Amino acid sequence: MTSTAKHQILIIGGGTAGITVAARMLRKGYTDVAVIEPSSVHYYQPLWTLVGGGQAEASTTERTESSVMPKGVNWIKNAANGFDPEHNTVTCADGAAYEYDVLVVCPGIQLDWASTEGLVEALGHDGVSSNYRFDLAPRTWDLIRNLRSGTAVFTVPSGAIKCAGAPQKIAYLAADYWRSQGVLSEIDIHLVMPGARPFGIPAIADSLDAVIADYGITLHANSEVTAVDAASRKVSVTSVAAGGTGAMLPYDMLHVVPRQSAPDWIKASPLSTGDAYGYVDIDKRTLQQVRYPNVFSLGDAGSSPNSKTGAAIRKQAPVVVDNVDSFLKCQPLRASYDGYSSCPIVTSSHAVLLAEFDYDFNLESSFPVLDPTTPHRSYWYLKKYGLPLMYWNLMLKGLV
Repeated sequence: MTSTAKHQILIIGGGTAGITVAARMLRKGYTDVAVIEPSSVHYYQPLWTLVGGGQAEASTTERTESSVMPKGVNWIKNAANGFDPEHNTVTCADGAAYEYDVLVVCPGIQLDWASTEGLVEALGHDGVSSNYRFDLAPRTWDLIRNLRSGTAVFTVPSGAIKCAGAPQKIAYLAADYWRSQGVLSEIDIHLVMPGARPFGIPAIADSLDAVIADYGITLHANSEVTAVDAASRKVSVTSVAAGGTGAMLPYDMLHVVPRQSAPDWIKASPLSTGDAYGYVDIDKRTLQQVRYPNVFSLGDAGSSPNSKTGAAIRKQAPVVVDNVDSFLKCQPLRASYDGYSSCPIVTSSHAVLLAEFDYDFNLESSFPVLDPTTPHRSYWYLKKYGLPLMYWNLMLKGLV
């Protein structure tokens, strides 16, 4: 195939990872940087939980893609849909093909709504919403504030998802609101999650167990919602254990989070791990593709076993940029990512537990003066105001 153009550094995806890497490459002195991104809108998705909980406006989470695209980057407004890494080429939906010296793959994650039976049909009406969609997050808040009695179900899917704490954050925000309205005792709250505990670090799980108990939430551990019956307003809850049993759970309000995976075209590519999730197969330290040394990946589409958050990208981006620089200079790759991620778990309308940890679940607190295993009011202000400011003004400009 004849290529449309060639670039020294070609980046797939103009989300958090792509923009951050592009900005950092420019700051390192590279001038031939291109980003393939079809969307004209850029979202700060971590605030969608607060939108769904009535604590932020959806409009504050979006800006034009052109406003965040670094000056000097060649923006290819197109959708990538295939790789030929043997010939250093990316193809796009309109048939255009682009060559590269180095490829950085960060198209984000795919929301697999259809993998849960009945979910596509139910989503957006009949009491069903999800903060994982910009247009539905405000609907979540409508459902919460209008529910005065009945049953509310909040789901966590199996497998890796972006912002793994978000599915339970909205349950806590809802419970806190219902308590403030004096109707908490009238609402039967259920949280369905595939893990044995609400968090992988025991001390943090202990703290969240206390939050769950305080709100009177029924926790369905080692379980997953596998089907939604909108007509009867019931969900099928199935044990994740082999041969596990299932049960039906009624709902008046359902906040559902879909299973997630790499985009289908990534799964089908030579860069994929080849399993059901299909992430770009990379070395978890260098973030270099394991078979094609001039390909790197970071963010939600990479196979590195870290929690998929913007905070992880903030630590991954400098590693990718330094290693791309080393590769182009024919030097050994020295930069290494330790798996750092951060998950600000909102536990009420005034408190947040800030979980920061590495691959081995060692706590890496940025604020040692505060106990990282318990919620704090100061982290609420960080979550609502500090992190968005840092994102728009520093991270996307390659400054942090």
